[in-house]
Amino acid sequence: MNNESNDLKQFKNQNKIRTIALEETYATPKFMQAQAEMMKSEPSEAPEGFAQIIKQLIDVDKGRIDAMDQAGIDVQVLSLFSPGVEQMEPSMAVEMSKDANDYIAGAIKRNPTRLAGFATLPTAVPDMASDELERMVKEHDFKGAIINGHTNGRYLDDEFFWPILESAEKLKVPIYLHPTLPPKSVIEASYTGNFSQEVSTILARNAWGWHLETALHILRIILGGVFDQYPDLQFIIGHMGEGLPFMQQRIDDSLPQETIDLEHPVSTYLQKNVNYTFSGLNYNQTFLNLFLEMGVDRIMFSTDYPFIPMEDTMKFLDQLPISKEDKEKIAHGNAERLLHM
Repeated sequence: MNNESNDLKQFKNQNKIRTIALEETYATPKFMQAQAEMMKSEPSEAPEGFAQIIKQLIDVDKGRIDAMDQAGIDVQVLSLFSPGVEQMEPSMAVEMSKDANDYIAGAIKRNPTRLAGFATLPTAVPDMASDELERMVKEHDFKGAIINGHTNGRYLDDEFFWPILESAEKLKVPIYLHPTLPPKSVIEASYTGNFSQEVSTILARNAWGWHLETALHILRIILGGVFDQYPDLQFIIGHMGEGLPFMQQRIDDSLPQETIDLEHPVSTYLQKNVNYTFSGLNYNQTFLNLFLEMGVDRIMFSTDYPFIPMEDTMKFLDQLPISKEDKEKIAHGNAERLLHM
């Protein structure tokens, strides 16, 4: 019986797909304290159950590695917890970015085969953000950058931010564009209505606003000519494409090339300069739309830890109605190519 059990374990290990997860969140104690102060509350006043989430976010050592082992995740690429530093005052954003980057640089050094990092950038100060990206990529082998949506209402199509984009293209690393809340004026105009404040908050956040906001941000980047200026620049977005795969043909029909005055149709940039991850949207129909519209070479694995159980996403990956070769690309091959891992 023991021999059979050992043989089964060996068979499973030999047939296990390597997994690199790209939207896996962390936080530093200093960052969480700053968030509490910005919200004029204390960490102890966090919603019930969030204390455990905070503990998981801050743990970038044994607890996290143990959780990865239990779920069968080989590598996590770490990103600072949203809303990141983009809504902070410039001086605080610079301080928090360096603290966050140094925090996970140490963790990666302790677990170099299990952890990698996306650099946090003080986008409000583009020249310093560009320098910080170069520091983390060249000195600590970070795999790209994380940017959490707009910077106090300013978007990346604004040439103010282009030194960051130029640096990312030059360093050959992608930018992960993570959702953030829409600007306050948009929330008041579009997400406040004849329903409770709780519903308004969720609608503006994970039910709709986060995703619409990120999709719009990518469209602004395209229509603003960013990829004509930086044709090798790569972005990553989560949540199975934030609705863009479903809408790309409609966008092309409504904004033909002669109207947008760009080198290519919008869909070309969506298929050549943008990459897509799961981010907890473990829904077959949504995945199949992304798969059919964008192709397997643009899709990468992520679990959205610690907000979605890693085991759930592993099960989702395993049951996808695609070939083993395509699963291999999604689970690790595409990330290895894009992130030079």
